[in-house]
Amino acid sequence: MSESSRINKSITIKLADVELEGKLVVPEKAIGLVIFSHGSGSSHHSPRNNFVAVLLQQKGLATLLFDQLTEEEANNAENRLNIDLLTTRLINVTKWIQQQEETKHLPIGYFGASTGAASALRSAAILGDQIKAVVSRGGRPDMALQDLTMVNAPTLLIVGGLDVEVIKQNERAYQKLNCTRNLKIIPNASHLFEEAGKLQEVAHITSNWFKENLVPEKIGGHV
Repeated sequence: MSESSRINKSITIKLADVELEGKLVVPEKAIGLVIFSHGSGSSHHSPRNNFVAVLLQQKGLATLLFDQLTEEEANNAENRLNIDLLTTRLINVTKWIQQQEETKHLPIGYFGASTGAASALRSAAILGDQIKAVVSRGGRPDMALQDLTMVNAPTLLIVGGLDVEVIKQNERAYQKLNCTRNLKIIPNASHLFEEAGKLQEVAHITSNWFKENLVPEKIGGHV
């Protein structure tokens, strides 16, 4: 990504109460920014989320992967499932990135994995039209069930066909959403999409969703 990226760097996000580590990549002529919300204590080094991020960057999307918890916080299992805390961190980081010179002009989408999907959807409900699209990979949107009716952003739920319980949880969430939405079940894929070619399929579907929904006003020629 070196020559094709205007920005490709590790960053420290300084919030009022905590400093969080992350990585920001902004391609030349980026059309939008996707912020990743990790699940179950995963960090910005998550190999699966980084795999998806690289494909998004190749499609002209900036990406921000960051640690929603400090290393000390992540050692506490309760924090890893604290959707309120994870949502607060995601909202604060979103506000922070909106103030940065290199990204403040970019429309924002969320990519949430596992429990990270719950904090992404709750944040989207709170921030309203500031969030233009959401994608959930093997997510637990049912953990934010009470917030889903308030989500305006077009939302794509992606689940592996072998992930039976999570399919049921996503079907419940899908029924609650009032926004533009889609539930995509990837055949013969497990929860982590570890089977050959399955994560790449997730990445392609994800990039198409963001490209279609992040900047619809520009597609019509409006600025």
